[in-house]
Amino acid sequence: MSIYIGKHTKILIQGITGNEGLFHTRQMVQFPVPVVAGVTPGKGGEWVLDGKVPVFDCVRTAVEVSGANTSVIFVPARSAQDAILEAVDAGIKLIFVITEGIPVQDMVRVKWILQQNEVVLIGPNSPGMLIPKQAKIGIIPGDIAIPGNVGVVSRSGTLTYEVAHLLKQAGIGVSVCLGIGGDPVLGTGFSEVLDQLEHDPDTEKVVLIGEIGGQEEQKAAEMIAKGYNKPVVAFIAGQTAPLGVRMGHAGAIIERGSGSAQDKIAVLESSGVKVARLPEEIPDLLM
Repeated sequence: MSIYIGKHTKILIQGITGNEGLFHTRQMVQFPVPVVAGVTPGKGGEWVLDGKVPVFDCVRTAVEVSGANTSVIFVPARSAQDAILEAVDAGIKLIFVITEGIPVQDMVRVKWILQQNEVVLIGPNSPGMLIPKQAKIGIIPGDIAIPGNVGVVSRSGTLTYEVAHLLKQAGIGVSVCLGIGGDPVLGTGFSEVLDQLEHDPDTEKVVLIGEIGGQEEQKAAEMIAKGYNKPVVAFIAGQTAPLGVRMGHAGAIIERGSGSAQDKIAVLESSGVKVARLPEEIPDLLM
């Protein structure tokens, strides 16, 4: 079907009875990839969405009963580390973390455990993933894109929405929209997603949406420079941001000597990537 998920995917929602979890689960069940269970401690035995989705007290029981193999986490930041580790312990191999602002030390510990257990984590502070007409995982609006062959990977949720909508207006469809998240420590970076897209038969072109701060875009440029067999168009947000000022995401802060939009644009262009100065330029650069 696409990168990371397929016909075998069964989704579990951690924090399903909260306002955000329930709101977005209601939209997710409108797509073919099924939501088979939810987890909220103390709410086990209940059903939500008019009896469509059962709720369990813990992830292990939910997995044993429903066969879930993918988790989407909508819990507060203070509880996110425990929620992630509970999913890992239950055998979940793909986790989307919508929660933002998870403490850095928590994510450092989590990332080490993910590596030991060969678990893929998208996020934190990720909008999730959208395959038009097939799957909505997380909070990406389900109607902003049409099916096609362009893979969109982004650090910014709202820019993902804007670019997908611009592509739709231009009659350009996408194979997948995926947000890697905007927090300082991420489970999966641009390079890993680009590798997946390179081997995805449904993706022929790639749009990379970056922003100031961190080194994710530079790592992606290094990978592309070594030989990438699909054309890449990029946009970097924060081109007028001053040094030392955090802009939006927790990871979007420029350190002296690195992380500026200009640095990222330069290294991407030197790797053969077409870089748009405005999001509106992206459709034309894909032509």
